[in-house]
Amino acid sequence: MLTTERKALLLDALSKNGRIIAKEFSTALGVSEDTIRRDLRELASEGLLQRVHGGALPSSKALGDLQARRSVSADEKTEIAKLAAGMVRPGQIIFLDGGTTTVKLARALPKDLRVTVVTHSPDVATALLDHPEVEVELIGGRIYRHSNVAVGAVAIENLSHIRSDIYFMGVTGIHAEHGLTTGNLEEAAVKRAICRQAAETVVLASREKLGAVSAYSVVGFEEVDTLLVSRKCPEDLLAPLRAISVQISSTRT
Repeated sequence: MLTTERKALLLDALSKNGRIIAKEFSTALGVSEDTIRRDLRELASEGLLQRVHGGALPSSKALGDLQARRSVSADEKTEIAKLAAGMVRPGQIIFLDGGTTTVKLARALPKDLRVTVVTHSPDVATALLDHPEVEVELIGGRIYRHSNVAVGAVAIENLSHIRSDIYFMGVTGIHAEHGLTTGNLEEAAVKRAICRQAAETVVLASREKLGAVSAYSVVGFEEVDTLLVSRKCPEDLLAPLRAISVQISSTRT
């Protein structure tokens, strides 16, 4: 069998089953595990999957560039953003993560709502310029261009002095076995620092992130309070999370 044929079979199996176990696949195809592992390495280098111990899992579509991500699950992100905005109460201090959904959340906040928004995202801060009652605290640091957010020691030091009522977290991977993940080590560290300072953490979970895994762990589900999903999200994507008692909220009535 040609390498291209094996890779096509691997990707097809990943799409259908949500995982690849290298040993099982090597037996089924009559090739060595080393051959399958090499195929997985090459597919991972192309961003087509995420290697894990013993095989591979789907890679998140949320790892694309910022412009491309704006068009992924756009309607779901708008719905989730409006649901999240409805959770915010006057007088609260909220932390908005970087990302396309949190920008929509910022824009969805009522113009007359008096709150303090802390963010390390210039995009979120800019989206709040026409909200006259919102006090914006922008965290500084070195900009991670993929997400346009501040990262590094300066950002984490600044965060350590602020406690928020709610942290609206964005991630690129949400998986029942591997928890919440993202594609950059320093960005993951900043997210953990924010989570530690928040009374409540709410994860904004559009469908392309569910069942996907990225390279760097953020936190486990025990560290968050709620996953916000769209009412259009397929139940088969949510079932593994419900099975481990993750709290899921949506606009379902």
